[in-house]
Amino acid sequence: MTHTFKAILTTLAVSVAVAATPVLAQDFSDGKPIRMIVGVAAGGATDVTARIIAQKMTQSLGTTVIVENKTGAFFEPAYREVTSAAPDGRTIFMISASTTVTQPGRKDFAYDIRKLEPIAEVSEGPFILTTRKSLPVKTVAELVAYGKANPGKLSFGSGGGAGSSLSLAAELFKLRSGLTIINVPYKGAANALTDLLGGHIDAMFDALPVQVPQVKSGAVTGVAVTSAKRSPALPDVPTMMESGFKDFEAYNYFGLLATPGTPKPVIAKLREAVLKAVAAPDVIAEFEKQGMQPVGGTSEAFAKMLAEDLDRWTKVIKEAGIEPQ
Repeated sequence: MTHTFKAILTTLAVSVAVAATPVLAQDFSDGKPIRMIVGVAAGGATDVTARIIAQKMTQSLGTTVIVENKTGAFFEPAYREVTSAAPDGRTIFMISASTTVTQPGRKDFAYDIRKLEPIAEVSEGPFILTTRKSLPVKTVAELVAYGKANPGKLSFGSGGGAGSSLSLAAELFKLRSGLTIINVPYKGAANALTDLLGGHIDAMFDALPVQVPQVKSGAVTGVAVTSAKRSPALPDVPTMMESGFKDFEAYNYFGLLATPGTPKPVIAKLREAVLKAVAAPDVIAEFEKQGMQPVGGTSEAFAKMLAEDLDRWTKVIKEAGIEPQ
């Protein structure tokens, strides 16, 4: 099943699932806020998505959902906040694909994402490869040609740092193209984008939500998306597959997790709020404008997807010859 078709089916089912959800005993309307932890800097795609969902969850739960950015190496400050919190649903974790791939990319990583309680997947969509406006390339072929003509000089910014999904996408491009590139780590994608706009780096892989307006305004050049089909948000930008990279397909996603041991009725209440959020017409429209698809779905489906994604990126790390740090 394609990601787009899956998202459409899920979206159609969301309103039914919400309507069928019974009123649960857990009540968040006592005025005590819910903290939505984000492990990267404000302004990036994860943060943007978190703030959209937090606003809707605030409305449906009757208590304020506050987004808190806990940045630091390998999402450890964010993990620490969530895993050390009381298992009462008051501390939740907005993750992206980068959060997941940190685990296989690190030796003796202190946290296991599979031990957190899955609430629901929020949205998903492809990555996009963009270049600085002044770089004389418009296509993947031209980018490869430029890299070969300037060996060792092509720099890619990696939001989320070394080992993030964006960093691994750059490493996979390096592997498939045969180029020697400089992979520059950043704490967040927003920081990398700032340097791309300033001409300090040449290119970056990023999630669509932040990059779509930059491409449309001409601030950066959209070179290719990593989905099997072109994104409706940027129909003129080809896929990596169209550009000659037949096995280059990758997706970003956002989802919510809770502290280990959070009771199932609490998870169900939080999931209900997420389903309402992603079913809202304005949220669907915003996601589609950003090149993302609303998902929703069950907590069990989200847990299965996370486990599969861990396996997928572990294989990529091995194929690329990347040693866990």
